[in-house]
Amino acid sequence: MARRCDFSGKGVQTGNNVSHANNRTRRRFLPNLQQTSMLSDALGQTVQFRLSTQTIRTIEKRGGLDAYLLSTPSAKLGQRARQLKRRVKKVLESQAAA
Repeated sequence: MARRCDFSGKGVQTGNNVSHANNRTRRRFLPNLQQTSMLSDALGQTVQFRLSTQTIRTIEKRGGLDAYLLSTPSAKLGQRARQLKRRVKKVLESQAAA
């Protein structure tokens, strides 16, 4: 499984460990990813994702999963998030039409 956030696309970064003698060795900075279940109000079901903690905080700040997806441009979302956004929009449009 890739170490990448499903929504933001945040992934592994690389850099150097720098010793006191200024010796440099390569290292990896891993994102803080959490397996999370979130409730989609429009779909009426919980959806599981692997999200970075920063993304989880942003979702809570924006008022939930559906509000986050609808307010974020599709270009900034990962593939799984875009698929969920299309499903949420479709459900909300059908509810508005009825």
